[in-house]
Amino acid sequence: MIKLRSANINDLKLLQYWDTKQHVIDCNPDSDWCWKQELVRTPKWREQLIAELDNRPLGFIQIIDPYLEETQYWGSVGKTKRAIDIWIGEEDDLNKGYGTQMMQLVIERCFNQPYVNEILIDPLKSNVKAHRFYKKLGFKFKEERTFNGIDSFVFQLKKPVTYND
Repeated sequence: MIKLRSANINDLKLLQYWDTKQHVIDCNPDSDWCWKQELVRTPKWREQLIAELDNRPLGFIQIIDPYLEETQYWGSVGKTKRAIDIWIGEEDDLNKGYGTQMMQLVIERCFNQPYVNEILIDPLKSNVKAHRFYKKLGFKFKEERTFNGIDSFVFQLKKPVTYND
């Protein structure tokens, strides 16, 4: 069973190692996460999580509040959204359903906050496998955008409406 825990400075070497993996680079080629600084920061607009499978680190997830995020990477967005970054660290763990399980946990975590009604994600325009993956999870294509010089597709998942009788 996959569980999520807060990432911390003890994860530094692991995350730096995962950053050298080609499948991680292919998802975000120009990203410098500044792990040494960021793993000790806990801004109220961000959660950094390690997904573990039977206590073994499996992947990384970041959930941000794009309205409060300090660089305003997402531009002008409402207060009711979350944005996600996610990857699996080891090649051997790809294509086993772990990414789907991780996303299901993150979607539930985001939508458990009553004021959150939409989740955003921005895979590279060229990452067709990721586009299929997010669509399979219910995300809808919203727009093509360039973030920091990188062409991306923005996908959104709206919170399901529930009715109480």
